[in-house]
Amino acid sequence: MSIENMSERMEKVIDNLETNYSEVRAGRANPAILNKVSVEYYGAPTPINQVASISVPEARLIVIQPWDRSILSQIEKAIEKADIGIHPVSDGQVIRLSFPELTEERRKELAKDIKKMAEEAKVAIRNVRRDEMDEAKELLKNKEISEDEEKSLEDKIQKATDKYVAKIDEISEKKEKDIMSV
Repeated sequence: MSIENMSERMEKVIDNLETNYSEVRAGRANPAILNKVSVEYYGAPTPINQVASISVPEARLIVIQPWDRSILSQIEKAIEKADIGIHPVSDGQVIRLSFPELTEERRKELAKDIKKMAEEAKVAIRNVRRDEMDEAKELLKNKEISEDEEKSLEDKIQKATDKYVAKIDEISEKKEKDIMSV
C-alpha cells in the first residue's frame, strides 16, 4: 500500500473528468470535440488531427483542412457519423463547423450532464478510498501494522479523498459557470 499509488489513481480520475469536460460543447468552438472522430485513411481508422490541421479562427468556428484533399468527403462523413451535433460544411478545400448559440434549455441540460460526470468521478474517488481502507484493515489483520498506524493511515486516506472530492467540486463549478455564461 502506498499513498503515492492512491494519489496517482485519484489523479487519473481527475484527468479523466477534465478530458470528459473538454469534450462538452459550451457554445464556443473547441477542437477537443473532435477527439473521438476517426477517419478511414488507407484502410485504418485514424484520428482526425492526424490527417488534417484543425484551427479555430473565430469563437464559434472550427476549420478543418485535410493534408490530402482526396479524404475531404471521408472526414465529412466521419464527423456526421460521430454525431457531435454540428453539421459539417465543405467548400472543396476545407470543412467548417459552425457552432450555434446555445439555448437556455440546452445550457441547463449540459449543466446536468456536468453534475452527473462530477458525481461519477466522486464515486470513483470513493472506490479508491474503499480499496485503500480495505488494504489498511488487511495489514492490521495480518499484524503488519499496529492499530495506531492503521488509524494514521485511514486519516491520510480520508484527507486525500476529501482533497480530491473538493477538487472535483471546484472543476465542475468552473465548467458549469462557463456553460451558463456563454
